[in-house]
Amino acid sequence: MNTTISRRVGFATAALALGFGLTACSSSDDDSSSDSSSEPSASMTTEAMASGPFGAGCEAVPTSGEGSVDGMADDPVATAASNNPLLTTLVKAVTAADLGDTLNSAEALTVFAPTNDAFAKIPAADLDALLADKDALTKVLTHHVVEGEIGPDEIAAEHTTLAGDTITVEGSGEEFSVGESNVICGDVQTANAKVYVVDSVIMP
Repeated sequence: MNTTISRRVGFATAALALGFGLTACSSSDDDSSSDSSSEPSASMTTEAMASGPFGAGCEAVPTSGEGSVDGMADDPVATAASNNPLLTTLVKAVTAADLGDTLNSAEALTVFAPTNDAFAKIPAADLDALLADKDALTKVLTHHVVEGEIGPDEIAAEHTTLAGDTITVEGSGEEFSVGESNVICGDVQTANAKVYVVDSVIMP
């Protein structure tokens, strides 16, 4: 199983190497009035979408240093996560599955990153067993990763994961969920990935 998953992750990474419109309507007869009111609105909405990280969970992210939002933007995703104190269990899992280099070397990814508290929801014995089973762990972790850097305006959709299955993101604006998991800090940029921090582990 590990070989198959590893190949699938490898193929997905190779594919990455090769490879968000608003309609404003007005019932006013005054064309100039309509243009002046709709176009700035579209512009402001686009700027709001691209304004960076959102969500109450972002308050827990360090405000300075390599683990801060600005600091994470400088490093590839696995390295960036390793600097963030909210994601130490995730980093432990990625290391156990030998996925660090794969994630860091990918050209563009979207990662749903469970916090330490998310992993703590799993009974300790079950979590220990998962961390010890490299095949199962790889499947769970790659289930959290999607090809391409997907912004908030396109994230609500069904996505194929690097595990070869699918996840469905629902919501809009600054509120998104993936099954029973909620995005608590979204649109965090790293050097090669968009990161959406989630409050539960997303099981395949």
